[in-house]
Formats: sequence, C-alpha cells, structure tokens
Amino acid sequence: MREKLQAKIKEVVSEIFDVEVEPVISVPEEQFGDYSTNVALQLADQNHKAPHEIADKIAKSLQEKLSDDAESVDIAEPGFINIRLSVSALWERANETETYKPMTYKDQSIVIETNNPNPFKDLHIGHAYNSVVGDTISNLLGLGQAKVHRVSYHGDVGLHVGKSMWAILRFIDGDPDKLKTIPETKRPTFLSQKYLEGSTAYEEDASAKKEIEDLSQQSFVLDDPIFKTVYEICNSWSFEYFDRIFQSIGSRPVEKRYLERDADNAGRGIVESNIGPVFTKSDGAVIFEGEKYGLHTRVFISSRGLTLYEARDLGLMKLKAEDFNPQASYIVTANEQKEYFEVILKAAELIMPEVAKMTRNISTGMVKLSTGKMSSRTGNAINIGWLIEAIKSALSSRKSSHEGQEQTIVGALRYSMLKNRIGSDLVFDVNDAISLEGNSGPYLQYAYARSRSILAKVTSESQELPGDIDKDERRLLRKLGDYQNVLDKAVSELLPHQLCGYLYELAQLFNQFYEHNRVLGDERENIRVNLVRKYSDILKSGLDVLGIPAPDRI
Repeated sequence: MREKLQAKIKEVVSEIFDVEVEPVISVPEEQFGDYSTNVALQLADQNHKAPHEIADKIAKSLQEKLSDDAESVDIAEPGFINIRLSVSALWERANETETYKPMTYKDQSIVIETNNPNPFKDLHIGHAYNSVVGDTISNLLGLGQAKVHRVSYHGDVGLHVGKSMWAILRFIDGDPDKLKTIPETKRPTFLSQKYLEGSTAYEEDASAKKEIEDLSQQSFVLDDPIFKTVYEICNSWSFEYFDRIFQSIGSRPVEKRYLERDADNAGRGIVESNIGPVFTKSDGAVIFEGEKYGLHTRVFISSRGLTLYEARDLGLMKLKAEDFNPQASYIVTANEQKEYFEVILKAAELIMPEVAKMTRNISTGMVKLSTGKMSSRTGNAINIGWLIEAIKSALSSRKSSHEGQEQTIVGALRYSMLKNRIGSDLVFDVNDAISLEGNSGPYLQYAYARSRSILAKVTSESQELPGDIDKDERRLLRKLGDYQNVLDKAVSELLPHQLCGYLYELAQLFNQFYEHNRVLGDERENIRVNLVRKYSDILKSGLDVLGIPAPDRI
C-alpha cells in the first residue's frame, strides 16, 4: 500500500508541476490518518509557492486518484497531506504482510559471528546476550533477502588456555584418565574452577606465572603427549557444552566454526609482511601506533614472538573474506571492546581496505546485575546454566509441561535481551523476564496462545469481509497493517527492539479490543474472527523473527 501511494503521489506531482520527486511517506498518529506525506514542503522552494497552496492542489487530485483506497485526503499546517485509508485498503495493507519480504540486502553475501566464547572457560550471560543478538540480527538479514553465513570464533590458544591447563594438569597429576571421574554435568563447572585457579596463580605466584606462559606456548604446538591428550578432551567438552546451551536459548547452529589456531598463521603473515609501512618493532614486540590516528597503541606480536588477539583478528578477517567473499561482515561483541576494534579496523584499513570497509563491529552493551558488570576472570560471572535454572525455578508454580516450560524460558531470555536498543546495557531481572502481565516474552507467547484458543473454537470458515468496521476494529486493523513498516525499519537498521516494541503494543491493543468486543457469538463475529486470525499470524511471524517459540498453549 505504501508503494501504491508513493506511485500515485509521484504521478500527481508530475501532472501538476511537471517534476519528478521521491515523496517521503510516514505513519502519523492515528488521529491524523493512516499515512502522511510532506511532499508539498519538498516542492515549496523550487516552486516558490506556499506549502499549503501546493498541498491543496496535490490533495484534490490525489483524492480522485485514490477514490477506492482513501476515505479522505486532508491538509494540515504547514503543508502536510494526511491520508485516511478505506476499509478495503486497510485490509489490503494488512494482508500484504503475509507475503511481504524486505529486499534490503537482496543477493548480498553477509557473514556474521553469532557466538565467540573461549573453550576451557564457562559461559556467562554476556555470552548468551551476544549469541541472542547475533542470531536475531542474522534473522533480520535473512528476512532482508541476504545470504547469511552464521559463524563463530573461539580462542583455543594463548594465555587463557595456559591458565586453565596449568590447573587441570595439576589435578590429573600425570594421569589423563582422572578426567573420566568428572561427570558430564559437572564439566563446565570444573573447567570454570580450573580457569579461576590458574588466573589466581598467574597473578599471585611468579613461578606459576612462568609455567603458565610456557603452557600458553604449548597450546600452539601441542607436541607434549599428555598436554595434547588433556587439551583435546577438555576442548571437546567445551564445544559440546556451547552447542547444547546455544541451542537451548533458541540460537541456530553456525555454518563454520573458526578457531584462533586457524587465524594465527594468517594473522602473523599479515603483520610481519607490513612491518614498516603499518607496524613498528618496539622492544622485541610488533606494535601498531594507534596514536597517529587518534586511537591507542596495541601490541600485535609479543616480545616472545607470539601473536596476540590483535594479529589473530586480522587473520580471521582475511579468512572470512576468502571463505565467503561477503559484501558485509559483522562482529558482535560487548561495547567494552569497541575501542579495541577501532584499532583493529584501522590497521586493517591500511592493509586490506576492502575487507576493512565491509567489516562492522556491533557493540551490544554489558549485561549487569545489582553488583555491577560480571567478570569471568574473577569468577563472579553469572553462569548461563545457573540463570536458566533460576528461570525454571521461578516458573515452577505455573505447573507448565516440560515442553511448554522450555519454550517459555527461551521467550523470557531472548525477549529480555532484545527489547532494549542494542548498545545499551542490560540489567536482567528474572521476575520481569517471566511476567505474564508486563513487557516480556512470556506475555507475548501467552497473547499468541490466547488467539489460538479463540480460533480453535471457530466453527465458520467464512473469509468474507464486511464493508464497514467500527472504531475499535479499525484501530486494530490499522495496527496490524503497520507490521510491514516496522519490519522495514528493523531490517534496514538491524535493531530488533523496534519489532519487540511493536509486538508488545499490538498485544496490548488486542487485549483491550478483546476485553470490550466479544468475538464468538457476536453479530460481527466474521470480521472479528478475521482480525484475530490476522493478529495471530502477525504475532507469530514477529516472534519467529526474534527466535522466540510461539506455542499454542502456555
């Protein structure tokens, strides 16, 4: 419908003023109509006439051309044209949502990192947050007709591995079979504890620090048989755990898993071949002097000859470009890494300008609790498994089925992480997340289940639509038709909170409608059933985009 209106406005402007224009159309507040355009203001300067005078001429002609689609075309100061759609046009607009597909990224190959936790460590809710955001952005890109490549990146080498392995090797005391005594359900906790032990020893014990640094180097070469055996066992534990947890929160599997081991050689080659033009040697290390570009200096290769995260990230950018030849590449991280990636992308710009140009770092903000942000190094991070259990416990009084409970957990977790603008910090509250009365995922799931319950009782399958609707019916139908505009904006800006806000407003409006308007058994049952059906379909469509299950019962 928006495209039809734009075409008619362009046609009218061309006929009256003999100019081509791209009219800007917006959705005003309900009392002003269903669509509004400021095309008269766009034309005012070049026609040297008052916007109101131009708007008057356009409105009169537009009313004639939109005789079947518009009840009225009115003018508002200083020259806005407001269009109130006919009932048939409102239905047409709402029905368009079933087949509508934004073409924002049509035929583009886009690669996006949807998770990047490091093995040998536990998963905290910050990892879950990044995964939910990355996965949902992937859904939006796919909705915009992109060919989306979900990937992940994991630090399987380096200092954090050395810290964990130091403590694990002390635990096994030369016998890798001791790892068999760790129950599968306890493995994530075991690895988290050992990482904490190694981190503490690294900070407090000079001899342990030297041992850990040596073990860090061993993680690159794996030429010690016992180290290699233990490393491979614990590494596999980590990835089995990651896959299980990300699946449990509704995130889709990745197409390719990148490891820092993969990026190491590529990154080293990039840095070493650009010493002089881009990088500088300093005290045996290789650095990037970011101050020259208003940034900060970072080390890419240490004085011990080891590549650091910085060099490996350059290597990863190169590998992704070679593997997928993308038009865009997105990296989803907490905003505490924003300045870090500014340095990485500047260095990449000087070496691989095309790769740097297509790469964007999306900052998610930090997940916070009442004690402040969490740290996996100090051990006060909230484990994602613990959080899932806390949600289960809070839901226990509802006596939902196991399947229903699992779907509710996904809804509670994902919606809480998506309803605020990406980049802002998140304070997670379990009670708010599971509320059936507030702005929550379970509230929307319950709203959908309610609509399915109504439709399950419908005996007539008539699709015939009456020619008149009352005020409440029109308000709901108008809101249903807004879905296409919301999708356009959410997809083009990659901001899922806009979709969350719309779905919440839609569910609230429907609940108000249903409270005051009987559906089944009413003389207006036919139109109201059609409204419920359309509402149910749109609500499910929006939840699908957010990665939230839409159960028929909750």
